[in-house]
Amino acid sequence: MPNRKKIPIILDGDPGHDDAIAWVLAHASGRFHILAVTTAAGNQTIEKTTYNALRVCTLIGLHVPVAKGCRKPLLTEPMNAPSVHGESGLDGPALPEPAFDAQPEGAVELMARVIRNSEDKVTIVSTGPMTNTAAFLLAHPELKDRIERISMMGGGLALGNWTPAAEFNILVDPDAAKIVFESGVPILMAGLDVTEKALILPEDFERIRAQHNPVSDIVWQWLEFFYRFHRSIGYAGAPMHDPCAVMALIHPEIFTIRDYYVQIETCGDYCKGATVPDWYGLSGHVPNASCILDVDRKAFADLLVETIAVYGEKMP
Repeated sequence: MPNRKKIPIILDGDPGHDDAIAWVLAHASGRFHILAVTTAAGNQTIEKTTYNALRVCTLIGLHVPVAKGCRKPLLTEPMNAPSVHGESGLDGPALPEPAFDAQPEGAVELMARVIRNSEDKVTIVSTGPMTNTAAFLLAHPELKDRIERISMMGGGLALGNWTPAAEFNILVDPDAAKIVFESGVPILMAGLDVTEKALILPEDFERIRAQHNPVSDIVWQWLEFFYRFHRSIGYAGAPMHDPCAVMALIHPEIFTIRDYYVQIETCGDYCKGATVPDWYGLSGHVPNASCILDVDRKAFADLLVETIAVYGEKMP
């Protein structure tokens, strides 16, 4: 809405096809004041995700400071997902070369500077492993109250996708996730419970393809590449994991959200990386996360398609 105050955010992710689409959505929505972009090691190495972040920002005309994040998880060894996102982390259509360089400062320092200097509290939109956010909270506890909330894609209250118990983003750095979930900062959690339902179907790809603008021409090809893997394991469409963390801030009315106390399992042979909800309040803890459980799939797809069309018009 024209008179609605924009939400100041930092985009923190490991692009990645669905991260990239989440950033496309965030920039075109007109609902956010994007203050900075920080990169995480997850879908690919930190060098590759930072390069991808700069290319995505160049593609969509997002000219904000970009900083390279932590090279590895807090306590464990790195792991990547080339089977899903390719060797580059963002395989598929050719993207423009970066129009600018990453900042000399690292992600934690950039987060601190931006959050300290912002007139309003800042929302962190985390769509990768939560290493940078946890490192920020450890390094700058005095700034914790300057965070409005953390809207994150990660985990799954009922299931995993990288192991039977764990979703990829949490499994990569469960120690970081534990720090974030125990920080007291409000969390909006888009886990597999909802993101597996936020499917963009092949007919939606075609609606985006038909727009014929410079960004839509890339997005539909990202969707085709991303769907190739998911089709091979039985999906009807491409699950838009990371865009849920953005869309829920813009259109919470299309989601079902419930508050739970969620714990992070950091070790174990079978359950490392699990996000364990207290469904019935047995722990005695107050809820620490607003957990998204369901979505109106058609409304989600329509809103995503409509927003991408903005790149064919004058940007907000």
